[in-house]
Amino acid sequence: MAISGPLSRAALALGLVSAVLAGGVAWRLSAVTPAATAASTASLYDFTVNDLDGHPVSLAEYRGQVTLVVNVASECGLAFQYPELDTLYQRYRSRGFVVLAFPSNDFWQEPNDEAGIQQVCTARGVTFPVFARSHVRGPEQSPLYRFLAASGETPLWNFAKYLIGRDGRPRAFFGSLVSPDSPELTSAIDRALAESVTVGASR
Repeated sequence: MAISGPLSRAALALGLVSAVLAGGVAWRLSAVTPAATAASTASLYDFTVNDLDGHPVSLAEYRGQVTLVVNVASECGLAFQYPELDTLYQRYRSRGFVVLAFPSNDFWQEPNDEAGIQQVCTARGVTFPVFARSHVRGPEQSPLYRFLAASGETPLWNFAKYLIGRDGRPRAFFGSLVSPDSPELTSAIDRALAESVTVGASR
């Protein structure tokens, strides 16, 4: 049956998030082993994305940092995580940690253009980098999220989180309802910051 119109899309979105919550999937924490990405030599640093002003940014700028990649949406009920993510960023940034946010309308909760997204982020006190709207799943999935999905996890809702090690490769996945200040996430960040690894090089 075809899905059309805002009410139908909203109903589908509600049904999806209800199913996710009922199954506990949004709480899932998943370790990503090196074997999961062994088939690819790519790293986070191989990708270039646009910022909110439309300027290309090479993610190699973040080489050697532990990175939390998050798909965000201004009108999501989980948007209260914006300031929580910023608190996390401020807590760890001096140790070589950064949050990178990628707005997406894949779940119909980011209708704003880049200027509108910037206004929302400014109002919520966001200081970490936020990039242009992109697709995090589906046939139009961005190259970056295709790389992240190769770890075995794809966002099922907004505010899903990939933890990336200093080598530019995924370390763990945290579902949408995992709070930025949760012990599971902060412990994983501490472990990643303590790793002694050879930083991945761009191809």
